[in-house]
Parts: sequence; structure tokens; C-alpha cells
Amino acid sequence: MERTAVVLQDNGFGETLLFSDDAIAGKMDISVADNLLTVYHTEVGDAYGGKGYGKILLQAMVDYARTNKLKVRPLCPFVHAQFKRHESDYQDIWLREDA
Repeated sequence: MERTAVVLQDNGFGETLLFSDDAIAGKMDISVADNLLTVYHTEVGDAYGGKGYGKILLQAMVDYARTNKLKVRPLCPFVHAQFKRHESDYQDIWLREDA
């Protein structure tokens, strides 16, 4: 069973975690400051590759951003590629800096 959790420290840095059963299967390094969520890196463990876990992490981060009315700066190459590939799905939260 997969579940996700957004964990932030007091300084605004944290992770979106993906658990498979009770093991950490992947994580997304993030920070939140003011009304901006920055995504730095997404990583899925080797044993969990090819199962769509990156997209589960992406959806958890997007849900968190929307719930908290945050814009997203996708510095992570994976997240940036998904935002570009499915632009209309993310236009409400994407802080476009490449325009």
C-alpha cells in the first residue's frame, strides 16, 4: 500500500515522501517560503523504479501546493519536464520563469 506525506521543518525545507508499505520508496526535496513551493530533486529507489512512483510524488506535491494556495518553482528536471509536457494541468500553480 502506497501513501505520501509532506514533511516540512521549521526553516521551510522538507520533503514529499512516498511510502510503499512501511518503507520509503521515494522522495521529493522541497522548500516552502512565503507563497512559493520550490522543488529541487525527485528520487525513487532502484527497487521501486518503473512503477509510476515519480508521478505519485508529483501529484502529492501538486495537491499540497493547491491546498495551500502556493505557486511552484520546478527546479527539479523531472518536475519541470512534467510541467512542460502537461502545461494545462499545472498552469494554475506553475511559477513560469522561462517565459
